[in-house]
Formats: sequence, structure tokens, C-alpha cells
Amino acid sequence: MAFPSNFLWGGATAANQCEGGYDADGRGLSSVDVIPFGPDRMRVARGTMRMLECDDAHTYPAHEAIDMFHHYKEDIALFAEMGFKVYRLSIAWTRILPNGDDEVPNEQGIAFYRSLFEECRKYNIEPLVTIDHFDTPIALIQRYGGWKDRRMIGAYLHYCSVLFEAFDDLVTYWITFNEINMLLHLPFMGAGLVFEEGENQAQVEYQAAHYELVASAKAVKLAHERMPKAKIGCMLAAGQYYPYSCSPEDVWKGFEKDRDNYFFIDVQARGAYPVWAWKRMENAGIHLDCTEEDLQVLKEGTVNYISFSYYCSRCTSADPEIIKNHARGNAVFEAVVNPYLKASDWGWQIDPLGLRVTLNTLYDRYEKPLFIVENGFGAVDVVEEDGSIHDPYRIEYMRAHIKAMKEAIEQDGIPLLGYTSWGCIDLVSASTGEMKKRYGFIYVDKDNEGNGTLERKRKDSFFWYKNVIATNGEEL
Repeated sequence: MAFPSNFLWGGATAANQCEGGYDADGRGLSSVDVIPFGPDRMRVARGTMRMLECDDAHTYPAHEAIDMFHHYKEDIALFAEMGFKVYRLSIAWTRILPNGDDEVPNEQGIAFYRSLFEECRKYNIEPLVTIDHFDTPIALIQRYGGWKDRRMIGAYLHYCSVLFEAFDDLVTYWITFNEINMLLHLPFMGAGLVFEEGENQAQVEYQAAHYELVASAKAVKLAHERMPKAKIGCMLAAGQYYPYSCSPEDVWKGFEKDRDNYFFIDVQARGAYPVWAWKRMENAGIHLDCTEEDLQVLKEGTVNYISFSYYCSRCTSADPEIIKNHARGNAVFEAVVNPYLKASDWGWQIDPLGLRVTLNTLYDRYEKPLFIVENGFGAVDVVEEDGSIHDPYRIEYMRAHIKAMKEAIEQDGIPLLGYTSWGCIDLVSASTGEMKKRYGFIYVDKDNEGNGTLERKRKDSFFWYKNVIATNGEEL
């Protein structure tokens, strides 16, 4: 049997994309709450349009999302019906600390998550908790400029301390930051950064990255002190970069792009900045506020495992004409169309073998256990007259990727802890704010305009994945 008997099969969500209840029970306003639906979404997410409060001219999908805040018992029961061993979710920072660093935590927020975790435990589902999933309290952005300021480290560590004290009896697996490398692609979404006119964007991004890395290392150390049995990991948005051609320039470009992607994890897994990163910053005139104490903290706060999202590989070229003429649909990563791969309706290219490549690359680089915590297929689903939802495209995508995982374990010896498919229940898309871009095994009756009953329905993939888990990946 390829998959170990204790392999953690499950699914993944994020509070800001599914929870809703954005102002319920004393929750404070967070960065994700002010990222609107529509043409301004990317400008706000990238930090080039300042929006630190909600207005009447925009709609905000995170405010209600799929209202898991009021449906979590029903949803977890459906996860249990599929046989989930693990459920990856995030905690909304401002549900615990409305202003980001309140001395006294919001007891209603703690009670909500305790109830949610207890519900998971009732069904023997292991919670896998992301501490910060694209979630910077607005109060801290207003006071500090988000992760531009060193004081964010203390605020984050206080938040972690509250979580570890409140949930150490219910949670074993933790992740410090979701897709930490996204800070360089969506700076406001990733770190609450808003750029002022004339500001050196690269300087701000790398400084914020440093503060997040120090905060992550301190959180790892604190977790091990407070919770000896805890496993705490890092996470990146992964996907190998292929050179567009075998020209040495294209090969070098792909190598550089990969290295940029792994920069954060190099620090979190190895405990120090790679030599090329120091040289890159020096050449770019970037001067970090980095102390000797920071470097020691990074050394002492390395993670237990590497978790990552994988949706597709990427392709790049050193030729600006190829970049210009062959750009593909993914709005976040600069990449070109790989002519050997098919793509989803949103331009995400489908590459199961790329997952095996990525697994091997990560393990070769870090030699730490791996955990796939996001993987899935976004598509438009149709509800038939009889209420059924046929999604063979999703099953086909996941079957091929699970086969690639199986080969990585069986043939390459990769130590893989588990697999949590992204958006196991339909939720708001992070990149577009849409509901019609669905990932789930469970359909939620809601459209892009916010209309719908929020009724949950099982798709064909629900029953397929249930059997995959029941047979521990033997029947695909």
C-alpha cells in the first residue's frame, strides 16, 4: 500500500473565504474584509489602492462568504461523512483580538473556535490550523502600516500565545503563515501593505518579509515551549517553474523564479538567509532592519514540516516578447502558456507530474516531512433538475494528482504527511472574489452577486473522494 496507514486525508478552507460573520460577536475588521469584488479587487490586494474601510460603492464577499460561522456543525458533519482524517482551517485574527493586540482576548471568539475544534474531535478529525491566512487586523494597519513595522512581531506573538493557551488540548498541527511568499505578489492581502507614492516597494516588501520570518520563528519556539506535542510548519504557494525552451537564458530564468519562490522557506526550514538573497538585496539597495538577535531567532525557530499549495506548474522565459505574447490567465504569477499542458477556464494549467516534481524538489532541498495543504480544480458547476451535480472534470484532476502523490511516495520515497484538497466546500475565490469558481465536493447555493439559500448539496466528487479515503488512496 503506497499511502501509510496514518496518512491524513482531508480538505482545506480559510476563515476569510468561508466563515462570514465579519462583525459578529465582537469581531474586528481585517484586511480581507475590505478587499472588494470587481475591478478594484487586485489593486487593493496588491496595495496600490488604499482601502482600509468598507464603502457603499463596493461589495465585499468575505462579509458573509458561505456563512460557515452559522453552518460549521452541518459542514463538519459532511466532512465526517466523507471520512476526513484532517480539516485544515484558519483562525480569524480579529475574532480573537478585535484590534489585533488587545490585552484581553474576545471570549466569544475563543468559544466559537473551541466549539468548532470540539466538533472536529467528535468525528476524530484532526484540526490543522493556519494562524494567519491573509489576515492583518485593520487596526494594526492603521497604527503600524501592517508588517512594515517591527511592532507587528510582538502583536503576532501575543496572538499566538492566546491561541496556544486556548487550544493546546485540541490542536496538534499548526501553520504560521499561509503562502508566505504571496507577500511579494499580493502585498496587501499577504501582509497588510499599502504603498505610498514614491515609496521603495521592494524595500518595504523585503522588510515586511523579514518581520514575518522572525515572527514565524518566534511562534515555532513558543509552540514547542508551550505545547511539547505540537507540530508547527510553514507554507508556500508552490509550483515548479519550467524554462520555456532549453536556451540557457530560459533555464536560468526558471532557476531564478524557483529560488525566489523558495526564499522564505529556505529561512523557515534552514534557519538562515541563503547567500544569494543577501547579495540580491545588496545589489538592489535594500537595507534590512535585521539584528543579531533576529538571526539567532531564525536559527532557533525552524519548522517541523513544510506544507504547500499546488495547483499548477509555471513556465517562464527570458525573452520579453515571449512573456508579452504568451502570458496566461493566472493574474497573480507572471508566467507563459506551456504548450504541452491543458488549462482550466481560469487559465490555470493542469500538470499532475509537476506535483511529483515539486514534491521531490522540496524534499531534496529541505529533507523535512511534506504536507500538501491545498490542491484542487476551480470550475463552473451546474445543478441538474434533480439536484445532482456532475463534476467529472474535478474528479479527473484530483485522480491524476493523487496518482502523482502515490508515485512520489512509492517510487521516490517522499515522506508525505497528508493531503487536504482546497475548498472542500465551495467558498469565495481569493483571487477573483467569485463564487462561480467552485472547488468543493460540497455545493453551496450562492452566486457572485450574493444571492442564494446557502443550501449545501453533495456533488459526484463527494462520493468519489469518500471512497478514495475509505480505501486509503488505493481506489481512484
